[in-house]
Amino acid sequence: MSTLITCRHVDFGYEDHDAVVDLSMEVDEGDYLCVVGANGSGKSTLVKGLLGLIKPLKGELTVAEELRRTGIGYLPQQTAAQRDFPAAVREVVLSGTLSRRETRPFYKRPFYSADAKRLAASCMGKLGISELKNHCYRELSGGQQQRVLIARALCATSRMLILDEPITGLDPSAIQDFYRLVRRLNREEGVTVLMVSHDVPGIITQANKILHLQQRVLFFGSPEEYRRTAAGRRYLGGEDG
Repeated sequence: MSTLITCRHVDFGYEDHDAVVDLSMEVDEGDYLCVVGANGSGKSTLVKGLLGLIKPLKGELTVAEELRRTGIGYLPQQTAAQRDFPAAVREVVLSGTLSRRETRPFYKRPFYSADAKRLAASCMGKLGISELKNHCYRELSGGQQQRVLIARALCATSRMLILDEPITGLDPSAIQDFYRLVRRLNREEGVTVLMVSHDVPGIITQANKILHLQQRVLFFGSPEEYRRTAAGRRYLGGEDG
């Protein structure tokens, strides 16, 4: 098992404000890591740092060569405007292939190659949405929209996905369906997953690692160990950690 991301005493932040302080952790190939913490604890800043959108202010961030080459699939929190996007499912999924396109001049290549179309069809099949390919994205349920967006992210890369509060707005049945889907991608397809979530009781049965942030690391380790910590007991007991 290879290590994809390593943080050693890393600070992430903006100008004079450190949002994440002294972070040390590893994301290994095949991990299912859940990041938890109260609002303002640094979770969104961490995601931006791992995606390369901001640079560390201090410490060492190491990203494996294979991940630098293939990239990270990203599923951000959806806004109301994004949920109302007027495009066919197939077009939304296909747009994820754009980062894989060749570097030939635009006028010398088709907008979407045959390989891109095959990849999109394969990803829609994995997510169980092939029959929705001609449906309008904005007419789908919340759970179906999340499947479309994961298919889009997998078109960008199948190595690692970062999911930022992906269950927001979903009903309980759709949440459980989503968890089953992500677990299958992780265990059967070998996709490394990093999920930011407030649903600690829900995700603690899914993940193999928990990172609890409060600017600094309150905990990093297995769910079993997390259950025995004060922070874990507060979160699992319904209190705000």
